[in-house]
Amino acid sequence: MAHAEPTDLQKIELKDIEGKKTSLQAYEGKVVLVVNVASKCGLTPQYSALEALYQKYKDKGLVVIGFPCNDFGGQEPGTLEEIKEFCSTKYQVTFPMMDKLHVKGDEQHPLYTALTGKDSPFPGVVKWNFGKFLISKDGKLVARFGPRTTPNDAKVTEAVEKALK
Repeated sequence: MAHAEPTDLQKIELKDIEGKKTSLQAYEGKVVLVVNVASKCGLTPQYSALEALYQKYKDKGLVVIGFPCNDFGGQEPGTLEEIKEFCSTKYQVTFPMMDKLHVKGDEQHPLYTALTGKDSPFPGVVKWNFGKFLISKDGKLVARFGPRTTPNDAKVTEAVEKALK
């Protein structure tokens, strides 16, 4: 099978939580839910629902990817090792986690510039931890959900199921 040309989102360089270079192209052909996460936030229990969503749909082609972010109230102050430990022991997270990054401001990561910038189908700054962006199998942004929209909300599961078809 010939590989499709990677989309701009898929070309953006990332680092995983181990510090290895990667990109969303590593998940080519999958539906990807990008989430900026934090360990010390009132919304942190969403990790459980994110993991449940991942477990429910991973065999159908969904990947949830957590991007630790300390941009909101300093709620992700830990090292990558501490974040990894917290996620795996407190919430049994098995979905991929990435390196800490900035989702807003002068140091905004290029991925979030693409997801939230003027050329995005869903422009506007990320307002808090646990903002969610759904990317289709062909690497296009197809939905965005605010921090308070939980991963088990019908709007999220419907969008995931539609993208997986």
